[in-house]
Amino acid sequence: MRYRVGVDIGGSFTDFAVLDQQTNQIHTLKVLSRPDQPGSEMVTGLTQFQQQGIDPAEIGYFTHGTTVGINAVIQRRGVRLALFATEGFCDVLELARLKIPHIHDLFSRRPAPLISRDRVFAIRERSDAQGNVLHAPDRQSVLDAIEQARAAGCQGIVVSLLHSYRNRHNEAAVKAIIDEVAPELLTSCSADIWPIIREYERTITATINAYVQPMVIHYLESFEQALQRLGVKPPPRITKSNGGVMGVDQAKRECVQMVLSGTASGVIGASYLASACGFDKILSLDIGGTSADVAVIIDGQVAQGNGEIIGDFPIFIPSVAVTSVGQGGGSLAWIDGQGVLQMGPDSAGSLPGPVCFQRGGTQPTATDAFAACGMMGHGALGYNAVNVDVAAACAAWQPLAGALGITVEETAETAIQLAISSMYSDTSGLLSRFGLDPREFWFLAFGGAGPMMGCFLARELNMKGVIVPPTPGVLSALGGLVADIRNDFIRTLYSDLTPALADTLASEAEALQQRASGWLAQEHGSDMPYSLHFSAEMRYRGQSFEIEVPLEASWLAQADVAALHHAFDRQHQQLFGHSDADAPVQLINLRLVIASPTPKPALNRLPAASGPVPVLKQVRAWIDGAWHQVDVVLRSVLCAGHQLTGPVIVAQDDCTTCVPPGMALKVDPFGNLLITMSEA
Repeated sequence: MRYRVGVDIGGSFTDFAVLDQQTNQIHTLKVLSRPDQPGSEMVTGLTQFQQQGIDPAEIGYFTHGTTVGINAVIQRRGVRLALFATEGFCDVLELARLKIPHIHDLFSRRPAPLISRDRVFAIRERSDAQGNVLHAPDRQSVLDAIEQARAAGCQGIVVSLLHSYRNRHNEAAVKAIIDEVAPELLTSCSADIWPIIREYERTITATINAYVQPMVIHYLESFEQALQRLGVKPPPRITKSNGGVMGVDQAKRECVQMVLSGTASGVIGASYLASACGFDKILSLDIGGTSADVAVIIDGQVAQGNGEIIGDFPIFIPSVAVTSVGQGGGSLAWIDGQGVLQMGPDSAGSLPGPVCFQRGGTQPTATDAFAACGMMGHGALGYNAVNVDVAAACAAWQPLAGALGITVEETAETAIQLAISSMYSDTSGLLSRFGLDPREFWFLAFGGAGPMMGCFLARELNMKGVIVPPTPGVLSALGGLVADIRNDFIRTLYSDLTPALADTLASEAEALQQRASGWLAQEHGSDMPYSLHFSAEMRYRGQSFEIEVPLEASWLAQADVAALHHAFDRQHQQLFGHSDADAPVQLINLRLVIASPTPKPALNRLPAASGPVPVLKQVRAWIDGAWHQVDVVLRSVLCAGHQLTGPVIVAQDDCTTCVPPGMALKVDPFGNLLITMSEA
């Protein structure tokens, strides 16, 4: 098969990257997303490629990332759920971790749970902390809960019972009763989604899985049918939150594993480019229509984590360590009850989209703000999918400007500053979490709005600079092409790290390894090469939370408890600046990652510049509270070594790059735009 295809479906645009394995050429495309008709954007894109001579029957590998899950959580547009919990433990989502979201905000309030307390129903059952079943589920209490869930108009049920991470028997018994008497209700069991200790973490992860599941299943089925009609033969693979890929059937069962699907694809694409181009410290900045996503990449390795925040909630699955902010190019502007301008988190999406896209939108967005300020709209966007109507954008801002008593340009720039401020706050938190100095890091800006907004955020954070890759608008699709097949497995041991654990440690590691190799053979074929990466979540006895410690497989096979203890001490010292070799250590979770590599394309180089940059035209733009004369140049005419001084606008098919005053741009040999503060 000649072609490998990566597709990323966002809230506004669907991005395509097609690798011709014979020529090593990558073809790219953007089309408008159709959330009202899932799969139709696939038909549109592949049909256009077919007209260019790319036959769908010659596609041998197809990966796909989507933001359908994360957008549903951010905008709270999932299904109505019920929670079945152990009697006496029904407040798990209300209590959560009793943390204030923003500790320095006196008015900070904890978000309303995805399942309100009136839709949480008690099940009479009990297992102890070792997983022994003390009381099997009382059938009548399950039947009563089902009847109450139906009366409350619930479309799905989450079953999360005490200590089910040790023994899933009682959860399975409750699910069997639900399937028997209420098969129309989709049911998720917490131990099937991610069997970890701690009730809240396990419950919120299962809740998010169920919250988006009907939407995701409908979406994936429509997607599969569209590919079959086009004659694409290989089954599609879905990018996962951890940066790997999985099959469609697994994606339908474990929707939470793809909540960060589109986000992870972009991070993997950024990691691939950073490594290939020689950048060692990167923050990926992916701004689409709905959200801005930031992740840490050091020496080509993407930082991984648990408990990533999606909208208002954490998910406790292995994932790229990413911060998602409800600010994007399609974020809607509005005035609150106190007369203050606000931005997001609601988004215009693809339909109706920003006002300037002329698709029926009436409420101004961040994209409309840039258009009204003159920083975009100087050519067709989205591979001619949209023509920007600047006059319509200005008209959309007029009512808000009138209410605030300022000009349209001032209102639009205030909206941009609000969006940047939200991104600044969350990105600062990510940097602090890893103890990083922003002056050592580049932003790698991509997505439809990343290059448009990246410089404004970078100068606020005092970053080293901004890198804009050659096709930033479709980098997430490229990430799907280069993502490895990858899956995570976990076993909670909750044991003291002593010689008595030795036999258990070796047998549990072997069991995880068999599960992992069996999964790879079943899902993707038995002849695929793979690597195994063990780690453990450990802590000193008495600590409340664990740290993840990379482990050597030989330590587990030989049950080398001393090596595990030393590895934990070393990791603790690195993270917190102290350790105690004599203190007792506990091993809470043993984890295994299996990864099978995929082919990676080679990067092409640009020819060296032989003359000055041709300027397409000059325009007036409102930037930093004043009008400026701004050069507009086409990305397609730039060569390696070309240099420009801001303010300047770089236009291309998939996005617009805005370089404000005080910043300078240089083109590197790979065609990346390197934007830094001017040395004046």
